[in-house]
Amino acid sequence: MRVHILGICGTFMGGIAALAREAGHEVTGSDQNVYPPMSTQLESLGIRLTEGWDPKQLSPAPDVVIVGNALTRGNPAVEAMLNQGLRYTSGPAWLAEHVLADRWVLAVAGTHGKTTTSGMLTWILEHAGLAPGFLIGGVPGNFSESARLGAAPFFVVEADEYDTAFFDKRAKFVHYRSRTAILNNLEFDHADIYPDLASIRRMFHQLVRTIPANGRLIVNGADPELASALALGVWTPIDRFARGAGAEFGVHPLAPDWSAFEVRRGDERLGATRWPLIGAHNAENALAAILAARHAGVAPALALEALASFKNARRRMEVSGTVRGVTVYDDFAHHPTAIAATLDGLRNKVGSARILAVLEPRSATMRLGVHRDTLAGSFGDADRVYLFEPPDLGWDVRGATTALAERGRVLASVDALAAAIATEAKSGDHVLIMSNGGFGGLHGKLLKALGDGA
Repeated sequence: MRVHILGICGTFMGGIAALAREAGHEVTGSDQNVYPPMSTQLESLGIRLTEGWDPKQLSPAPDVVIVGNALTRGNPAVEAMLNQGLRYTSGPAWLAEHVLADRWVLAVAGTHGKTTTSGMLTWILEHAGLAPGFLIGGVPGNFSESARLGAAPFFVVEADEYDTAFFDKRAKFVHYRSRTAILNNLEFDHADIYPDLASIRRMFHQLVRTIPANGRLIVNGADPELASALALGVWTPIDRFARGAGAEFGVHPLAPDWSAFEVRRGDERLGATRWPLIGAHNAENALAAILAARHAGVAPALALEALASFKNARRRMEVSGTVRGVTVYDDFAHHPTAIAATLDGLRNKVGSARILAVLEPRSATMRLGVHRDTLAGSFGDADRVYLFEPPDLGWDVRGATTALAERGRVLASVDALAAAIATEAKSGDHVLIMSNGGFGGLHGKLLKALGDGA
């Protein structure tokens, strides 16, 4: 079968392409921006890529067109596909039909932590010798790819609440028919497709409706919005987890930065580990993964052993470099809750050392100004805050962050940010750069500026 993918260079669709190729299909695809590393990864799999949306890419006609959710009506390739009456589907629907049928699907859902938790769960199952299949929105550090078919029965999928396609506005995760589902947290996000928190809550409940009675829900018991979603109806047993005492399953620190922790069920100690990650939020993610693996038959002690050698996906508190004693980190945080959690983890690691936080407000929700009233409060653990204000943002970053007072600085160019931070940073400082995009190459520009000032 020849499969043609529109929007192939996104992480999810690139994963679909890799799975289709591994399954023996001929795969081609196109995207507006075809460039490394995704382009080279796909071409190494024998997947021919087309730059742009010329309808000629659909001639001769493929057996099926898989349409990414970034594609809309009016796109030349989409219009040609419809006019020619070609068979088409979405990525999630293709995945459900051709890969997930007859698999034990372990889905990882939540506003934050999906990629990290999916990577943890996959590595635990791998360490246990189960060779799971997976599709994750990033390349897990313990693997060389973001997707593989793996061995039956287990398949881990990062279960995104974003919409499926222009012709299917349901969340991606309702397609997967999961047997085990992690619900990590629930907050307002994706303001470009959801009008309010209640609409996201209802969509999460749609996921809950698909989990069978002999499945398992792994739920953050401290999240009130998840509790509200579950109050709409539950037909599946629940394991509830949280940080600290009083939880059915609890995670407790054995080091101030959470680089070591233990897991308990009530008062029963299930085991402990020391691992490369930091932060309470990551320890909670780990507990969720442990419980999901437990449902698949992996003992918590073995799961904790696996986590001792876990490597996170790129851009999760990843060190970009150290110059003149200044350490520069790259992190994917782009929501106030994630920003605060990331800073808390770094603060517990570095103690009283100075933290310079740098943010690009790039996500659709951030660009719409949804978080402008809560943004300043997320920087409590930062000594200095640098905020990027692109000219097309549409809201006043400076006005929204006046509470930062002298701690905050707003700049309108990446080069100006690099120069300003390099001038202020001194040996022993930690610079945390946060964005869900490339931030105009700020990491490299800052490291160069620091070196030039030596």
